[in-house]
Amino acid sequence: MSRRRHSDQNDGQRHKRRRTSEQAEIEDRLESLICRVGEKSSSSLESNLEGLAGVLEADLPNYKSKILRLLCTVARLLPEKLTVYTTLVGLLNARNYNFGGEFVEAMIRQLKECLKVNMYNEAVYLVRFLSDLVNCHVIAAPSMVAMFENFVGVTQEEDVPQVRCDWYVYAFLSSLPWVGKELYEKKDAEMDRILSHVENYLKRRQKIHVPMLQVWSADQPHPQEEYLDCLWAQVQKLKKDHWQERHIPRPYLAFDNVLCEALQHNLPPFTPPPHTEDSAYPMPRVIFRMFDYTDDPEGPVMPGSHSAERFVIEENLHCIIKSHWKERKTCAAQLLSYPGKNKIPLNYHIVEVIFAELFQLPVPPRTEVMYTTLLIELCKLQPGSLPQVLAQATEMLYMRLDTMNTTCIDRFINWFSHHLNNFQFRWSWEDWSDCLTHDLDKPKPKFVKEVLEKCMRLSYHQRTVDIIPATFSVLLPANPTCIYKYGDESNKSLPGYNAALCLNIAIKNKASNEEILTILKDVPNPNQDDDDDEGFSFNPLKIEIFVQTLLHLAAKSISHSFSALGKFRDVFKALAESDEGKLHVLRVMYEVWKNHPLMIAVLVDKMIRTQIVDCAAVANWIFSPELAHDFTRFYIWEILHSTIRKMNKHVVMIQKELEEAKARLAKQHKRRDSDDDDRSSDREDRPLEEQIERLQEKVESAQSEQKNLFLVIFQRFIMILTEHLVRCETGGIDANTPWYKNCIERLQQIFLQHHQTIHQYMVTLENLLFTAELDHHILAVFQQFCALQA
Repeated sequence: MSRRRHSDQNDGQRHKRRRTSEQAEIEDRLESLICRVGEKSSSSLESNLEGLAGVLEADLPNYKSKILRLLCTVARLLPEKLTVYTTLVGLLNARNYNFGGEFVEAMIRQLKECLKVNMYNEAVYLVRFLSDLVNCHVIAAPSMVAMFENFVGVTQEEDVPQVRCDWYVYAFLSSLPWVGKELYEKKDAEMDRILSHVENYLKRRQKIHVPMLQVWSADQPHPQEEYLDCLWAQVQKLKKDHWQERHIPRPYLAFDNVLCEALQHNLPPFTPPPHTEDSAYPMPRVIFRMFDYTDDPEGPVMPGSHSAERFVIEENLHCIIKSHWKERKTCAAQLLSYPGKNKIPLNYHIVEVIFAELFQLPVPPRTEVMYTTLLIELCKLQPGSLPQVLAQATEMLYMRLDTMNTTCIDRFINWFSHHLNNFQFRWSWEDWSDCLTHDLDKPKPKFVKEVLEKCMRLSYHQRTVDIIPATFSVLLPANPTCIYKYGDESNKSLPGYNAALCLNIAIKNKASNEEILTILKDVPNPNQDDDDDEGFSFNPLKIEIFVQTLLHLAAKSISHSFSALGKFRDVFKALAESDEGKLHVLRVMYEVWKNHPLMIAVLVDKMIRTQIVDCAAVANWIFSPELAHDFTRFYIWEILHSTIRKMNKHVVMIQKELEEAKARLAKQHKRRDSDDDDRSSDREDRPLEEQIERLQEKVESAQSEQKNLFLVIFQRFIMILTEHLVRCETGGIDANTPWYKNCIERLQQIFLQHHQTIHQYMVTLENLLFTAELDHHILAVFQQFCALQA
């Protein structure tokens, strides 16, 4: 009897498992069908949509919540197929009115949730999706107009950041290419009123931030327009053309006789959530323009920069990259199979959109190397046409280097050198021989020199020599060899020469840290005459002998150098206790490896990690007179940004540890509420409370160090820029030199790349450094930065 009962239980479990696996199988099938609709198929899109609508309708009784969730997700994550999914929802609404209502409510809930958690890019796609549902007779036009009225009403709010108003205006305007015609036919007076409010808002908007975000400082040959101004011009032209737009695929038109019979839903009243301290709105942008219709005279005509078609094409290409960027092959294939590709010069649009993202300020939407790999993949898929467009774009960028933002030049250098590395470094260098007639500090020769240096990093010195014509030798990077001043017998008269020889032998014989310090003990201190205590703790000659000898012996590879720094860390700490000592370690390291920028960068990084030097010492070293010759070189700024990132990560890591410790303590307190033994709970709490105290002190110390680092950097910038401006004014010469352009744009770069961290210290910076007395050229950079989130 018991055996049979046991067997029955097993049968029940098996049946339950089978049902669960069947359910999962059906759900996976539904997901696959929904996600893949609209892709290339032997059947027409219309028949696929009709078939899918039938399948989903049949599955609604059992899988309604799953279908709702899937449709809401694709609306947010696959915006490039927006009209495909709105048509599908329209067909489902025509067959099942209640489902249509539930979907609209679910979309509004999702929109509110996105706005609540600062997912503003996804929220734009949801708003656009809702607006296109008006075309599919799912949502009634008057309720959509009412929602847009509430959006634009945000511009009347007081004491809110401009970026908040910008987002709501953008969400409205960017939906009009899809739904403007339908809304104007139904509610023209109300739409005119909303557009009038938008126009008034755009006229009073502050645009101080624009120069900081422009890729080029000149508006020739293409104006670099602020994104809302450009979109407004596109909407105005669309309105003038009676909302006729010829590029959005509209599969719902094929089902007009079915959809027009469907009952429509009114959107529930939507009030934009109020602004809070935690609200983080998207930053403003400047629209990147590189091509126009004259650049491809043989192919289809490129839409004008103020046409709605240009906005739609670029928006869809950006969406494809956003959806598929992690899979470069899929991404490239999706871009090249863009619908309506025969009506437009697609290769030109793709290249322009990719460079628009790569050069976007403050930072690109995706990691930089992704754009390199994507362009390589596109060249492989279209070898007959895309490489020519890319070469044309590269030539244009080179020709416009004089007015290009320094941060964008850095990205151009990185991309171009990486691209050449994948195509055997082949390039028609003779076409750029004009750079040889320029002063070597000018942007063009500087760009070629930096590209060649990056190419050397990706290969080796002789390979770089071989790839360029002999006439370009003046721009070649130096042979990356170690300079050891105690290695030449002609330098016997140098102070410390004999000690360096002894040290050389001792290190080769695997001497201990104590033995090294004993050898250096009797080295005289040139600073001793200064008659201060600092002289005894910082002996520049000891540091010189030790650092020169150690780096020379470890010069064989980066690994050897890292090993040496780790092994003799205590000697470094003993010789360079003071800030001046740390600075001198960096000076000597630079003297040894001045011909090898990559080695300098990795050694500085390692010295910070092993705490031989600190971040502030690196910042002071970069702005020191010894580095003036290399101040505008790319690798110097790589080092500074890497140092700042390291400091920021350190602060975040300690803050995370503190939060985790507090969470553990809170958990213990919760447990205590259900426990009568208070004494044992107190004993448990004590170690955690002590740990929290220690961590709080560490956080405060790290934040103080972080603030000090930014103060040092900005103070140094202000000093060298002020000196330059005063010197030029006194001498009656033009201050706008290549050095000045580079320096002021490096200051902008620090603000932009680390904007989230710097915002914490805005009040301190304003009170201590960026005061009203500061030269207006320098102060303008700070004011532009403040305007980004104003």
